[in-house]
Amino acid sequence: MAWKYTVLSFALAAVLPASAQPLKTGEEIYKQVCFACHAEGVANAPRFGDRKKWAPLLKEGQAEPTAHGWVGVRGMPPRGGRDELKLEEFARAAAYMARAGGGTWQDPDAAMMKRIEAAVKKRIDSEKKKAKK
Repeated sequence: MAWKYTVLSFALAAVLPASAQPLKTGEEIYKQVCFACHAEGVANAPRFGDRKKWAPLLKEGQAEPTAHGWVGVRGMPPRGGRDELKLEEFARAAAYMARAGGGTWQDPDAAMMKRIEAAVKKRIDSEKKKAKK
């Protein structure tokens, strides 16, 4: 009988849309994506746990730096170079790294996600205006 549940679980996982899959934690995303640059400070990325480098970003608040990273900033590619990454997962990773850098950012709730989404839109609009000049 247990094998039927296992087969059913695999079948459901195969047919459920990606959006129905559980979101990864900030730590998981950090280890899979962010670690490549933030562990060693590649392209001047703030190193994981470096309170001095994270301090200016922490002062900006959670929404702005998260949105800028999502869109791409300085040497960082949009979405950390992973097109399949979900914004909420990215935001969780940003919060995870911020906490390691001395911040108090929490994994984003619905209200914070709205603030991040608004900051993303604002950043994209700003980049479009710059490109037109």
